[in-house]
Amino acid sequence: MNIGNKEIGYNTTPFVIAEIGINHNGDLSVAKQLIDLAVAAGCHAVKFQKRTIDVVYPPEELARPRESVFGSTNGDLKRGLEFGEKEYREIDVYCKEKGIMWFASPWDERSVDFLEKFDPPCYKIASASATDKDLLLHIKSKGRPVIVSTGMMDDSMIDKVVKILGEKDLIILHTTATYPADNSELHLRNIPRLIAKYPRAFIGYSGHEVGVWSTLVAAALGACVIERHITLNRALWGSDQAASLEAPGLELLMKQLELVPVYLGEGKKRVLEREVPIAKKLRRKDTI
Repeated sequence: MNIGNKEIGYNTTPFVIAEIGINHNGDLSVAKQLIDLAVAAGCHAVKFQKRTIDVVYPPEELARPRESVFGSTNGDLKRGLEFGEKEYREIDVYCKEKGIMWFASPWDERSVDFLEKFDPPCYKIASASATDKDLLLHIKSKGRPVIVSTGMMDDSMIDKVVKILGEKDLIILHTTATYPADNSELHLRNIPRLIAKYPRAFIGYSGHEVGVWSTLVAAALGACVIERHITLNRALWGSDQAASLEAPGLELLMKQLELVPVYLGEGKKRVLEREVPIAKKLRRKDTI
């Protein structure tokens, strides 16, 4: 399958999504800096989140006291973090200028229809939205590739999601919805298991842990799509910043991901050309 101009598949360099999410903190200039960070590192796409605030959150949740730079209620915070059409028009133009794909995780049907204006290469279903049947069906109706995260889900729940969406043009991301995730919570053995279980879909990994090495293990285990949150500074205000990669970590990850197929090589043991003179030098006998 393809997302935009990038072919998705195993035994090649993974498709890498730089998850900006809400790490822009409602500031379009920060969003552009994060796009620049992703482009400089060589990521294939950036991703945002889109919500219709009054649909996603009930009035009592929006009225709940919560101090932030945007005001004194949770609603002030949610609305302050949300980009509208003006901002997304600018993001769309900016990403095209920089030569990087962008898409988003819609949390409600109206957000899906909003994003359709931008002809997205795919849709991403967040872990928190993956049990919303109406949303899944609405996204499926658009006929685009779908990426779904599986945090806070067990096998039976994933089965239901796959039954609704179908395996065709589906990418399932193994993930743990803790921010940041402890190493003992990652359970990366699920990646090859999911590859075997859903052979017509593609399996990837969305990481919320600190560091890059476990993500490389995920790629070595077969994850053909990698998603990591990115930030300008992990110490910045915001719920996802601590589970994100700064520029040096993202650059290191991208360089090492390029080498994963090289490290893995071919699944056949043979004598390498460079080993032949070494064998002649070191072997006392060659009688088997």
